[in-house]
Amino acid sequence: MRKTIMLALALVASATFCQAYTGPKKEKKKKKGDTTIVAEPVKLTSATDSISYALGMDATNGLVPFLIQQLHVDTAYMPKFIEGFQATLDKEQNKKELTAYSAGVQIANMVEERMIPNASKQLGGAVDSISADLFYKGFLAWLKKDSTLFTNTTAQKYVVDTRETHSKKLRMDGEKFLTENAIKPGVNVTQSGLQYKVLQEGHGEIATKDDEVEVKYEGKLVNGTIFDSSYQRNPQTTKFKPTQVIKGWTEALTMMPEGSIWELYIPQNLAYGERGAGEIPPFSTLIFKVEVVKVNKKQEATK
Repeated sequence: MRKTIMLALALVASATFCQAYTGPKKEKKKKKGDTTIVAEPVKLTSATDSISYALGMDATNGLVPFLIQQLHVDTAYMPKFIEGFQATLDKEQNKKELTAYSAGVQIANMVEERMIPNASKQLGGAVDSISADLFYKGFLAWLKKDSTLFTNTTAQKYVVDTRETHSKKLRMDGEKFLTENAIKPGVNVTQSGLQYKVLQEGHGEIATKDDEVEVKYEGKLVNGTIFDSSYQRNPQTTKFKPTQVIKGWTEALTMMPEGSIWELYIPQNLAYGERGAGEIPPFSTLIFKVEVVKVNKKQEATK
């Protein structure tokens, strides 16, 4: 029973716990300047009353951790949570108004916590940073139908043009880097355009596309920005088949003997291309230090 009640409470909480408060009609403040709310005394006059009240109290089991962990409520502001809860239950409140206000609160949190960071990643370094304040103002301008600075269409075009200009620069920077790198001592170039330099010779097994490799690695952009490193995790090794990674890695892993450490210089078309990935902008040439710790050969089925 408790699990059922808490599940229902969690579903309701996700939509209503951050509601606006306009003041419960049946409660009064003590005096001017005193924010303490005086509730009407509760009277339990029947078994139904008692079980209802007891169930309500029992249903709060685990509520505070839920508020802290899932809704990021600071318990110092629990009186405000209570006000919002009461306002939502107050039949005299305008439900549509509360729903709209609650949606505004939730979207504002989403913009701050997800939209702005994601927008910054999508630009992939096209600008040094995004101004959160101006992002909010642009967001609200569309909602208010304010086209003083941009229309929705011109804003979208500006974003696309900025991204394309930066992507073109990244492609040209990558091509320039590879051209200059190809003639450096110790750098090998394969037919596909993959470049690599042997930092440590390995003498073990060489993986096929059906085998599993256990590797350590570090990846960076040509400007030196590190975007991923297994050396910063515990454990430092990770396992996968050569076919489960980008083309440049697939080619290298099926050439590297166990125990090898190579530095790979991967053209954008053998990496993530126009898609990009996470902190990797579209059309980025990538540099990886890759260490093949172990090759696990595919086990042949016994007859």
